[in-house]
Amino acid sequence: MKHLTSLLDLSADDLLAVLDLAADLKRRFRQGDRPQLHPGRVLVQLFEKPSLRTRNSFEAAMIHLGGSGVFLSTAEAGLNGRESLSDIARVITSFADLITMRTFSQKLIEDFAAVAGCPVINGLSDERHPCQALTDLLTIRELRGNLADQHLVFVGDGNNVSMSLAIAAAMTGMQMTLAAPVGFEFSEEFQSLLVQRFPAHRVALSNDPHAAVNDATLVYTDVWASMGQEGDADRRMKAFADFQVNEQLMTAAPRDALFMHDLPAKRGLEVTDAVMDSPASVVFQQAENRMHLARGLFAWLLRSGSA
Repeated sequence: MKHLTSLLDLSADDLLAVLDLAADLKRRFRQGDRPQLHPGRVLVQLFEKPSLRTRNSFEAAMIHLGGSGVFLSTAEAGLNGRESLSDIARVITSFADLITMRTFSQKLIEDFAAVAGCPVINGLSDERHPCQALTDLLTIRELRGNLADQHLVFVGDGNNVSMSLAIAAAMTGMQMTLAAPVGFEFSEEFQSLLVQRFPAHRVALSNDPHAAVNDATLVYTDVWASMGQEGDADRRMKAFADFQVNEQLMTAAPRDALFMHDLPAKRGLEVTDAVMDSPASVVFQQAENRMHLARGLFAWLLRSGSA
């Protein structure tokens, strides 16, 4: 039985199979064909963090596949310590065909998956955001084709989104650069993990965003302070002040470079309105693709006999 606690749970072939299935289902969706591939299947969502795109895209995906969804908050699921995590996992997964989790702790998801009776999918944690990275790969392939021909420059924090994109880049041969202020690069632990798992691939690091985007095909950013980092927001605003994706920065990139953001965006901070609403911006295509990627991922897990 497969889980998706991190992209590292997938092989490169698995990753491409999910993307291919998601792309095919999206093509059929656009033609008015919405096959009920998995009627009667149940998705249970366990969320510690609030969500717009993740919750709704996952639930819509399961409904489009013919199934249904159940949503449980922290208190409803018992993730607040009301009972042991092992007991919760064994009970809830006996009712479900798939579990999605959106939590602060990556370890919580991994511990849950270790005793779960059905596949567990990481909808976001403090260390990983695999479904977002898969969505981004789906979007890039639609717009640009071969992933190995791309250079993605992430301007911002070495956070869960950029770490998952770095893993995705290593798995697909896509060039990636992280342009971050000093002290906000990838942790040494994560860099060691990348080297260990992908010795032939290197993610470049830069402290100069204008130099970093010089040959970018994709310029990506994210909020400077994620959920749970609100107390550090002022320090982060000062540190990232020169890392805003604005018209000047996009001018330093090739004219055909696309702008990406996983949303929600803090307009006027990490990105300006002019960039968000420009012809180069593909952020809303990314957002739509969250649902199509989820359909492909769910169908792949259920079709493969993993559930």
